[in-house]
Formats: sequence, structure tokens, C-alpha cells
Amino acid sequence: MKNTKKNIIKTLEAMSSIENLTMLAELKEKHTPFQMLIATILSARAKDEVTLPVSKELFKKYGTPKTLANADSRIVKNIIKKIGFYNTKTKAIIATANKIQDDFHGHVPETLDQLMSLPGVGRKVANCVLVYAFGKNAIPVDTHVHRISNRLGWAKTKTPDQTERRLEAIIPRKYWPLVNETLVKYGKTICAPISPFCSKCTVAVSCPRIGVIKSR
Repeated sequence: MKNTKKNIIKTLEAMSSIENLTMLAELKEKHTPFQMLIATILSARAKDEVTLPVSKELFKKYGTPKTLANADSRIVKNIIKKIGFYNTKTKAIIATANKIQDDFHGHVPETLDQLMSLPGVGRKVANCVLVYAFGKNAIPVDTHVHRISNRLGWAKTKTPDQTERRLEAIIPRKYWPLVNETLVKYGKTICAPISPFCSKCTVAVSCPRIGVIKSR
């Protein structure tokens, strides 16, 4: 199947039938943009199954920029210690809370550049906040989005940033928020990094399986 915009949209819609939600989709129902920003920073190189309960525990005590900015770093470390790189992340989230307080009057900024000015925030985190906290059109690219986009032949890229630019060029803007939610869920359940479940894949018939060495 050719990778026309129409076919890519059909593929995304077919893959989106998986019912479970990503961590950020679950958080957005009852959490503030600030809490979603902090949870996204904490999720870097950590499993969502660990990040979600740790984030919720953190927000019971430090749920606003003001409270986290004034937090005792030792207490924060103790709360998030189950997450990898907790020392670095403690510094990042407290520094981010302070910058939001000082530079943005206690409100999470709503532009990519402003978000990326915050400690611990790169393009993926910033785009996640734009999509999940503010409902804006953006394409957060993590390892799942990067891998599956290349397997499907939508991109021939080496880095997430390159993948983001490629996907922005071939997918209509209104569908951008669907990309991360769909491909992350698919990457965790079907299109695994090693030995993906091609036999269970809803789009296997049209997938060129680029880079797939072994499948199930």
C-alpha cells in the first residue's frame, strides 16, 4: 500500500482500536497542565507503570508550582526514588517549578519554545504537554513513534527529531495528536522492539516490516 495521506490516516485509525490509554491520556482527565508536565519529565527512561503511581503520590504533597518550588529535595527524592535517575529528575522538576513561578506567573507556558526553556524539557516532553495538557496539534516522538514510523515506511530517519519533521510533512495537521497516542499504545502491545506480534497486527497486510528481523 502506498503511503498516501489517505492511507496513513486509515492505518492510524485501524491501529487506534486498542482500548487501553497511555499514561498521559489517563492523567489528562483529572490532572492539571503542571502535573502533566512534571509526570512527563519523570517518565523519561522510565516505565509508565512505575511513573504513574509515583507521580500521583508526588502530587498529593506537591501538586502546584508553588508547593514544588518550595519543596525539600530530600522528600521529593524519597517519593520518586522508584524512578530511574531520580536525583537528576528531582533537581529538574524543582527547578522547573521555580521557573514557572518566576517567569510565567505560576502558569505552564503553551508554546514549544517556552516549554523547552524549562529544565528537563526537550522536544518530546514539550510536544506531549502541548497535545495532552492543552489539546494542541503536535507530534511527540518517542522510541515507539520513531520505530513504528520507520517500520511502516512512513519515514526513513535516524533520529526522533527527523521523524517528527517527516510525520508533520505527510500527516494532515488535525491528525497530529492521534499519532503519539496510537503508536505508543501499539508499540507497547503489538509492535514491540524485538519480535513484534505481527500475527495480531491489524495493519500487517500493508506493513512492509522494515527492520523487523523476527516476528510472532
